[in-house]
Amino acid sequence: MKRITTAAITAGAFAGAGVAASLLRRQRIVQRRRHLGGDAPFGSVRGDRYTVEAADGVAINVEVDEPDPDGDADLTIVFVHGWMCDQDTWHFQRLHLRGSARLVFVDQRGHGASGASSATGSSLAHLADDLARVIREHGKGRVVVVGHSMGGMATMQLAADHPELFGGTVVGVALVGTSAGRLMRGTPALERMAWLVRRAGPVLDWGRAFNSESVIRRWAVGPDADPARAAMVDEMIARAPSRVVVDFYPNFPSLDLFEALSTLADVPVTVVCGTADLLTPPKHSRRLAEAIDGARLVLVEGAGHMVMLEKPREVDDAIDDLIGQVG
Repeated sequence: MKRITTAAITAGAFAGAGVAASLLRRQRIVQRRRHLGGDAPFGSVRGDRYTVEAADGVAINVEVDEPDPDGDADLTIVFVHGWMCDQDTWHFQRLHLRGSARLVFVDQRGHGASGASSATGSSLAHLADDLARVIREHGKGRVVVVGHSMGGMATMQLAADHPELFGGTVVGVALVGTSAGRLMRGTPALERMAWLVRRAGPVLDWGRAFNSESVIRRWAVGPDADPARAAMVDEMIARAPSRVVVDFYPNFPSLDLFEALSTLADVPVTVVCGTADLLTPPKHSRRLAEAIDGARLVLVEGAGHMVMLEKPREVDDAIDDLIGQVG
């Protein structure tokens, strides 16, 4: 039983007065947002809702927060969550950045309020094409993509499939708690997940429901995570239908996105990872930062895989610095 439940979840300087003015304006907005108090109830922060139709007809749910009058209307930040999560992954970053730019939050196919996918429609190529469509429809001006875990993989796949976007429409990328490959080697959580996926069926639903909090605390967050933040993760993952475990899992054993990394070097890239991440351990982020010319590596001490919920200030600061690089 323990085995079942354990496996169940598994650069440069700024140039020009225009850039400086833009940065100062953004900093004023950031300070205003931080002084609002800001911890709105988890799941309660919503925006204007749109549907983007995928190539195969799946309805992709997108929410957009428009910038304030003094915000940067020429900057769009697109947030892409990971496996078994949804757009509430970015709860704190949404509160922090709201009004400073156009914010676009995507529910990946099969997740959140997006339409159901299928085993044959759950590849990274599908996710990358969905993301390309979202950017085309809602990415006004310069676009920064922030992807966590499988969302980071979708972003790297986008670079492989649509390299023309990078250095043009897409001007910056943040890769959070993710990997370009060799993911199944020495990652116990995913090795145990393989055992579960082979059995699947009703045991999957039972395993996810049984003592899920302890599973989250073991694998998804750092050992000293605030219980309230761990509860947020538990609540969100519990919303994901169990079929996404089986449908999307095949992307991981064969993951190999290293050839796409040279394309990412065309834009500023920040790689973020918690030092206590057991699902995509820091070695994967170090490998990404080494392979992407000019990439910045940010290691967040003590945080686990859900670093953006556990240590939001550190992730906020990393995104702020990235936005400063793109002007």
